Amino acid sequence: MAYYSFDRERILVTGGAGFLGSHLCERLLQRGNNVICLDNFFTGQKRNIFHLMDNRNFEVIRHDLVNPIFVEVDQIYNLACPASPIHYQYNPVKTTKTSVMGAINMLGLAKRVKAKILQASTSEIYGDPTVHPQRENYWGNVNTIGLRACYDEGKRCAETLFFDYYRQNGVNIRVVRIFNTYGPRMHPNDGRVISNFIMQALKDEPITIFGDGTQTRSFCYVDDMVEGMIRMMDGPDDFVGPVNLGNPAEYGILTLAKEIKRLIGSHSPIDFLPAPEDDPKRRRPDITLARKKLHWEPRVSLEDGLKNTIDYFRGLLAER
Repeated sequence: MAYYSFDRERILVTGGAGFLGSHLCERLLQRGNNVICLDNFFTGQKRNIFHLMDNRNFEVIRHDLVNPIFVEVDQIYNLACPASPIHYQYNPVKTTKTSVMGAINMLGLAKRVKAKILQASTSEIYGDPTVHPQRENYWGNVNTIGLRACYDEGKRCAETLFFDYYRQNGVNIRVVRIFNTYGPRMHPNDGRVISNFIMQALKDEPITIFGDGTQTRSFCYVDDMVEGMIRMMDGPDDFVGPVNLGNPAEYGILTLAKEIKRLIGSHSPIDFLPAPEDDPKRRRPDITLARKKLHWEPRVSLEDGLKNTIDYFRGLLAER
């Protein structure tokens, strides 16, 4: 049971037991906040937050965001939604419900208790972009009936809801568009490129690249991402976003695979498989707005971030 200090801000983090959410909860507790972690544990893991359980200012609620919840809080970080294709395509209808109904429920809560609320949107709202790098004023290129649409369109609709609650009801919103993020506590079976490559390389299994490896991504270390989100939440009320948060450095997927092999000393061969439907060919954020408004940019190099992530996955395999 949490014993709250009532002179501290009370912060709700939905999806708080997930990869990104658990790091955010940890950072908010370090700042001295009271934190409520809400998660249905579909992709979130108890191990991600186990080390926080003895903190008197931390509380966990098992709850599905599709259903309303009533708590008294000052801030809400809305992160709840499976974020990797293998997870969000498992139950696409539920994925859309989580994004849309979850946004409605959290915005309704923010309206009732007058809380400031941040939406963790995504670079996926840009789809397979025809503009490069992607800026916030680009409307995107999304296949509305494709396999990825449950996530892409769910997040796009959530952004619409946030801005309509802002204009119609005066809710104090923030919207950040998160590009590829990595680091310790990633789910080992989430199908994302960095976790896949590291797990395969550690076991000397073939590293599987979907496509020819020339497609590009940007990779932001989790500590940098959490810093950007907190700066956005704490920023002035006249800047609500949306704002891109990500690393503007662009890497080819084949280059990434070779770098992970080098850092691990792996003998894994590289196998090329067909690219999935609607897979973006290039993905890179323009973070000019984040630099100007939040004075934020990533600090952790890809090599340093990969080393930390590799150590985490190596530890997971040792436990098994």
